Amino acid sequence: MTICVKWSGKEYEVLAEPSDTVEKLKVKGKAATDSMEVGGLGLKPNFKLMMMGSLEEAIAETQTIPDNLPEVVNDFDVEEEDVAIQDRDFNLEKIEKRVREYEVKVVNPSREGKKLLVLDIDYTLFDHRSVAEAGWELMRPYLHEFLETAYADYDICIWSATNMRWIEEKMKLLGCDKNPNYKLAFYLDSRAMISIQTEKYGIVDVKPLGVIWGKYPQYDRNNTIMFDDLRRNFLMNPQNGLKIRPFREAHKNRGTDQELVGLAKYLAVIAKLADLSGLRHSKWERYVSENS
Repeated sequence: MTICVKWSGKEYEVLAEPSDTVEKLKVKGKAATDSMEVGGLGLKPNFKLMMMGSLEEAIAETQTIPDNLPEVVNDFDVEEEDVAIQDRDFNLEKIEKRVREYEVKVVNPSREGKKLLVLDIDYTLFDHRSVAEAGWELMRPYLHEFLETAYADYDICIWSATNMRWIEEKMKLLGCDKNPNYKLAFYLDSRAMISIQTEKYGIVDVKPLGVIWGKYPQYDRNNTIMFDDLRRNFLMNPQNGLKIRPFREAHKNRGTDQELVGLAKYLAVIAKLADLSGLRHSKWERYVSENS
């Protein structure tokens, strides 16, 4: 019999004998055991089998990867699964645990009536992989003007997939921690993130906004927007995420990058809305053009 196996985004046709066991061909489902015969599973022709895991060669490589290599920057498109990731009980339990146990780094008090802007740092506000003599050389153009504009309508949160020490150091390096024209509200680091299982991409780490909403009831899905250069970071809240173009090669692109100028306009325009949940943030440039 022929079975269609899907693994790592590709499909493969696998020939199996009815007498083969599941130990030889792992079948998804609690009812199947390693000793069961494939012929007894009642599989239909061209049955699709989802495989999960990594190549043994890839696993071996990860044991010898040095710490100073660049992180993987390839991203993927979010696809709907049979059960929404954000509604799975075990993911919600992880968020509840973060709400109970994680300590947010408060920098300045939250303000009543403000929406919430959640910002990544690396490749979003700062080219952290290039070399320079001063921090401003790696800072995304118009960063301070952008934050000043956003501050009028939004409390600003910094959430980076690094540790709190580096968040604080980078904010100081960029001059964002004590700017007289705006104030940052609070920081979250990698410890506030959770790992989730996806059928297509395996285990990925994400930034669930539910952690913030659980800590600060004044913010919710209707008044929160997150900017990140990696779409996977807002897999738990795809409707609230905006994938910003990554800022790399600062010395080459510093004179032409206008991303924050346009996004400042977008934030100002949508700030007038009582509910942001119906917006398609991927179309933000069109929205600015039509509503400015």
